[in-house]
Amino acid sequence: MTSQVSSPAEPADGTVVEQVGEQRTPTTAEPGGEKEVRKLDRVIIRFAGDSGDGMQLTGDRFTSETASFGNDLSTLPNFPAEIRAPAGTLPGVSSFQLHFADHDILTPGDAPNVLVAMNPAALKANVADLPRGAEVIVNTDEFTKRAMQKVGYETSPLEDGSLDGFHVHPVPLTTLTVEALKGFDLSRKDAGRSKNMFALGLLSWMYHRPTEGTEKFLTAKFAKKPEIAAANIAAFRAGWNFGETTEDFAVSYEVAPASTAFPTGTYRNISGNLALSLGLVAAGQQADLPLYLGSYPITPASDILHELSKHKNFGVRTFQAEDEIAGIGAALGAAFGGSLAVTTTSGPGVALKSETIGLAVSLELPMVIVDIQRGGPSTGLPTKTEQADLLQAMYGRNGEAPVPIVAPRTPGDCFDAAIEAARIALAYRTPVFLLSDGYLANGSEPWRIPEPGELPDLRTQYAQGPNHTLDDGTEVFWPYKRDPETLARPWAIPGTPGLEHRIGGIEKQDGTGNISYDPANHDFMVRTRQAKIDGITVPDLEVDDPSGEAELLVLGWGSTYGPITAAVRRLRNSGERVAQAHLRHLNPFPANLGEVLKRYDKVVVPEMNLGQLATLIRAEYLVDARSYTQVTGLPFKAEQLATVLKETIDG
Repeated sequence: MTSQVSSPAEPADGTVVEQVGEQRTPTTAEPGGEKEVRKLDRVIIRFAGDSGDGMQLTGDRFTSETASFGNDLSTLPNFPAEIRAPAGTLPGVSSFQLHFADHDILTPGDAPNVLVAMNPAALKANVADLPRGAEVIVNTDEFTKRAMQKVGYETSPLEDGSLDGFHVHPVPLTTLTVEALKGFDLSRKDAGRSKNMFALGLLSWMYHRPTEGTEKFLTAKFAKKPEIAAANIAAFRAGWNFGETTEDFAVSYEVAPASTAFPTGTYRNISGNLALSLGLVAAGQQADLPLYLGSYPITPASDILHELSKHKNFGVRTFQAEDEIAGIGAALGAAFGGSLAVTTTSGPGVALKSETIGLAVSLELPMVIVDIQRGGPSTGLPTKTEQADLLQAMYGRNGEAPVPIVAPRTPGDCFDAAIEAARIALAYRTPVFLLSDGYLANGSEPWRIPEPGELPDLRTQYAQGPNHTLDDGTEVFWPYKRDPETLARPWAIPGTPGLEHRIGGIEKQDGTGNISYDPANHDFMVRTRQAKIDGITVPDLEVDDPSGEAELLVLGWGSTYGPITAAVRRLRNSGERVAQAHLRHLNPFPANLGEVLKRYDKVVVPEMNLGQLATLIRAEYLVDARSYTQVTGLPFKAEQLATVLKETIDG
């Protein structure tokens, strides 16, 4: 869904801050005695229920309508690893958090203002995150004695006073949904499955969200089952009407479009995995090369395989292999054959692919290795986020096998990061790691669709003929004769007459590519491959330091960008001087990184690992970079980081 925005970027005075919220204007009653409408500048909503209750679909639809309305937004889907976790249990709770506002925001929000709890497990799993005064909508039909005992409630939390600090709205969602659908030929159980649409309708009324898009979506989704489509639409409308007529909801809320948050352009709501997929398609087009994906399904990277398989019209070929090793082997073969090759995976898959990545380093062929990081080790937390594969990407191969590393910072930035990874791979003939993570992959935000003319030219030329003259005057093709600027070797397509050459994993002789066990040659080749990576041209690191007098630099990478920036805004708004920089290129580092680090007395590196970037920074630049880390499977909260950074400033 796209929308046109014509406005300047964030206000120059910098007054837009992440933590500003609540009411911006007094309550006003609409004419004719209708329900009151309160204007807010931002809202954080969390839908929570069983993994089979459709919370992800509900959140996604609310997000889509919010994006079409023109709000800035950020989302955090959070769901179990099991396809259908045990019903009514705490491990089986699935939630979707959405933060939307009339100004520029950066995170899904620290704490929800509204919780929709479909059962006791959903309430118990999320109530601790609620601030005092939050609104809680509970499906009272599910608060049976057995369901409450299953999650450890001795008495009903709806009656024992434990929720007195919140505005609780008890709503029999299941009963109301079944009643609304009594005209349909559905069993009570089947009718009750539409209760998520009833809840969506109610929340859409509360926050004045558009409804046309959801109704069109339901019609299309259940096109082959029109009765089911009609039932879901009826439940959705019933939820809207319930909000309009019930006395329990006396107030609705308006959050105006974010008219000053976006540069002029055409926007759509986009997730990180979708943006990354479209970035790869765009890279193939800009390189004028076929795009080949060799992949094996793995959470949370599988969506990229699903999406790329839809784009055969752009010369994309996808291969779902029998395992991770076969997937990257096929991709490397495609690179040898002249394609822009990609393989997608998560941390466990990277471990399996490591030998073939080393082979790609040795063969010096272009390939993009997409690692959507998740909680580890081993199978770990398949549906939770983490950024603990940095050292694996940097060093996780036998021998000296350097690989460039690129990391996006937001869901929309995954598009640009994919193009940048392809640029490096093609220009320098090397595999490149693209490190996203589950938070970026599943999260979403408004994204400005770029104009074709804004995209870089990635065209590269295959080897055309002989490139070396022997002492006797014979012209021959040397597969490892290098470009003097990039140190890239020629890309010779198999089957081209006169360009026959050897490939394989054994060390190659400089220039000729012949098998070589010569110690001096091996030393030279190892150092040359490292020099090629070290010499990759990447932009200088940009530092955000408005005062120019900050003593503290907050250095981040990847998906920590949103929480870090939100925390820095809070501190600056309270008068603190803080500098911020965020790394996209992690190997090689930007050339000016060392100079930047030396400007500041204190450097803090927040990471969702145990300090991997901080370790690299300390080793490379001999600075006392301080780690602040968490590995909870969840992103940082802005308030949490702001507190830590304030303590560092005061310390």
